Amino acid sequence: MTKLTDLTIAEARRGLAAKDFTAVDLAEAHIAAMEAHAGLNAYVTPTPDTAREMAAASDARIAKGEAGAMEGIPLAIKDLFCTDGTRTTAGSNILGNFVPPYESTVSANLWGAGAVLLGKANLDEFAMGSSNTTSAFGGAVNPWTRAAEPDRQLVPGGSSGGSAAAVAARLALGATGTDTGGSIRQPASFCGISGLKPTYGRCSRWGIVAFASSLDQAGPMARTVGDVAIMLGAMAGHDPKDSTSAPVAVPDFTAALEQGVKGLTVGIPKEYRPDEGLSPEIEAIWTRGMEMLKDAGAETVDISLPHTKYALATYYIIAPAEASSNLARYDGVRYGLRVLDEGDGLNDMYCKTRAAGFGAEVKRRILIGTYALSAGYYDAYYLKAQKVRSLIAKDFKDAFDTSVDVILTPTTPSAAFPMDDEPTDPVTMYLNDVFTVPTSLAGLPGLSVPVALTEQGLPQGLQLIGRPFDEETVLRAGRALEKAAAFTATPRLLEG
Repeated sequence: MTKLTDLTIAEARRGLAAKDFTAVDLAEAHIAAMEAHAGLNAYVTPTPDTAREMAAASDARIAKGEAGAMEGIPLAIKDLFCTDGTRTTAGSNILGNFVPPYESTVSANLWGAGAVLLGKANLDEFAMGSSNTTSAFGGAVNPWTRAAEPDRQLVPGGSSGGSAAAVAARLALGATGTDTGGSIRQPASFCGISGLKPTYGRCSRWGIVAFASSLDQAGPMARTVGDVAIMLGAMAGHDPKDSTSAPVAVPDFTAALEQGVKGLTVGIPKEYRPDEGLSPEIEAIWTRGMEMLKDAGAETVDISLPHTKYALATYYIIAPAEASSNLARYDGVRYGLRVLDEGDGLNDMYCKTRAAGFGAEVKRRILIGTYALSAGYYDAYYLKAQKVRSLIAKDFKDAFDTSVDVILTPTTPSAAFPMDDEPTDPVTMYLNDVFTVPTSLAGLPGLSVPVALTEQGLPQGLQLIGRPFDEETVLRAGRALEKAAAFTATPRLLEG
């Protein structure tokens, strides 16, 4: 029989229903894998005892014929989702010992569907980063390595790098992530798994530690497009506690998977072929993806998204501005870290607490955001960025209204890079998000699907972008791409 940790979510659901194994068996197999590969640092807080308890409860429900859609499925939960009674750090020292007395809506939905918590997954601090190296608990490690440098550790991408590494290394069947500018899709591509940023408002943000409130969106990460569809169905839904949660019905996302792409028109944006920054190897993989979809029955057409070139600059004004506002609450007064020496006044406590609690990247974005919102600069920077954001969204709307059903692009401009070769220039690091940020600014669904290995034996994904709340078409196209690519490679960590 296939190793329990090698199962997909769909296969595990069938095995549990057929009583080929129990939810406790499934949990124990993953707990053992987590312990064996603890060096990947994919988890900030493993919760093996909680997993065993939840798995036993799942077995009881299965025995009674009361199984939910995610019954007995062991998951990693990004440590940005508040979990009642379980430490939630956001990857930051300032929340290093924070234990929430409440549950995020998304994780509560998953527990209601029967899922099992394996632990809280590592992430860039407050979800700010593209490598997972800004975590206060040390970076998660990508289970993939370069063929020519098998001992050189690679980043898993960020911010949801721990979630991606856990799924790729078979330390969880699936994981939650959050995506503000690419933080699900980029690590999914780097780690050779599928990851979906749903439409903004599809999944509740309530109980998720906020980074940029107009951009943050929870989404699923798993090894197949089908598993992503299963997870999204359990995660999504209107939440009256979240004013940005959309009151729209949750369809059966799995029903659309095998409809194929015959009759669909796939847009290829010319602006995603920059003069520099996209390697010939990545462009060749993109071209191969176009051919796969055409062979499956789709038509490809060239389109223009003219304001794409302004997306990164726009994002790195809006996101830090919202972060500076959201992170003002971490002041040492109400919860989290407090640094207070005898004789200190209130301002001293604020300064010392925030200096000790926040890492360099978070401080950088707070300063950028505060500057962009300051008197005399608000109109010049933040207000102008919001206007450009509207133009970026209009480009997508015009394309979908007039010519295409889905858009195909690379997910990232490169494959995973070494941890010891991380760019020291933050702007260079921000360029990792060049293909994912426009989708986030427009609030659209975006799916990364692994399609090929680079010459160095590293996975590379392609991104599919859809209309608002049309995840069904995105997943349908993603499944067709997945079938055509037949990507079955596994990290060298798992070989033999």
